[in-house]
Amino acid sequence: MPKKIHFFAGIFATATIGVFFLSTALVELFGSHEEMAAVKRLIVMPGLFLLVPALAATGGSGFFLSKSRCGRLVDAKKKRMPFIAANGMLVLLPCAIVLNRWASAGSFDAAFYYVQAIELLAGATNLVLMGLNIRDGLKLSGKLRPD
Repeated sequence: MPKKIHFFAGIFATATIGVFFLSTALVELFGSHEEMAAVKRLIVMPGLFLLVPALAATGGSGFFLSKSRCGRLVDAKKKRMPFIAANGMLVLLPCAIVLNRWASAGSFDAAFYYVQAIELLAGATNLVLMGLNIRDGLKLSGKLRPD
């Protein structure tokens, strides 16, 4: 059961961050300020209330599963997780909240776009790291051939 929880929660969390990233980039390129405010509002509510439990389930089940495993792939996943968590809690979460507040107030100034750039860079970083963890997890489970 923990394997299934880990798999589905990890895929859901990664897909959710991907949707946040893609929707932000698309509305930034093609949308209006009102649409940007709507995207930022939806990312915070209900987005974060879906994402945070999925990330917690992924981390908790991964920690549980790693107790009985060892090796290069497990070690690589363990090394990535603190950075993914710190990036999410210390960069992405505050950026999402601040950008939502600024967008809802119509404050689309240089500070908004600076924080937006930080959020996109941090989001892309987490997507890459989470993708690497998914790849390594698939190798560990035998669903993907090892190198």
